[in-house]
Amino acid sequence: MTAIEPTAAHPHAEGRSVDPEDVARFSRIAAEWWDPNGKFAPLHRFNPVRLDFIRQQALARFGRDPRARAPFEGLRLLDIGCGGGLLSEPMSRLGFTVTGVDASERNIGTAAAHAGESGLPITYRCATAEALVDEGAGPFDVILNMEVIEHVADPGDYLRSCAQLLAPGGLMIVATLNRTLKALALAKLGAEYVLRWLPPGTHDWNKFLHPEQIRVFLQDVPVEVKGPFGVTFDPLTGRWSLGTDTDINYMMTVTRPGA
Repeated sequence: MTAIEPTAAHPHAEGRSVDPEDVARFSRIAAEWWDPNGKFAPLHRFNPVRLDFIRQQALARFGRDPRARAPFEGLRLLDIGCGGGLLSEPMSRLGFTVTGVDASERNIGTAAAHAGESGLPITYRCATAEALVDEGAGPFDVILNMEVIEHVADPGDYLRSCAQLLAPGGLMIVATLNRTLKALALAKLGAEYVLRWLPPGTHDWNKFLHPEQIRVFLQDVPVEVKGPFGVTFDPLTGRWSLGTDTDINYMMTVTRPGA
């Protein structure tokens, strides 16, 4: 059974990292998370490259057998800003004990319903990173921080809260958009207003982040930050792949030394 933790009476979790307008924007289309042809179609196309990167990084970090059916059994994973659970579910199938957290109650409802239909034992909560820290949750061996930081109110505070939840020896993966003119032209104007891949207003270019900002946010935290690792889109094949171009999409790894 999929567990849903108790939530407040509000439509979204309260917290200093929450941008209410952003949460409301995603809440309005929460029912479409699992529609591969709906408003989240770009994420469905993006998912394979994200999943492969996460799997390879986790295999290397924890020395697990890639041939195993559930290579990450016994490890705890937090999917922060999980949305409808597009990453939580495959992580559960890989053996992780998964907790999915999102500030939107509607997103959590969609995620929990779909996981229940799939028979996956994922715990979903409507909460924030800082709330988890305050209640002493975790620590987690892996934290997925995927395309979330550009939607929060205070990215530095948010990322440091996430880092506090990381277990000794743990791995956090951060994926976001670079604040470049190329990203403005393609990821914002092109994707939202020309190609209509995303609803207009999905992103605010002013909240995109340079990779160096990720390092600065965590400079006083005892973690090691590596990257950026570029992710590029091939319009001829319609596929995403890892590459050296970090001008638009990129990922970074954050690791905490072992105990």
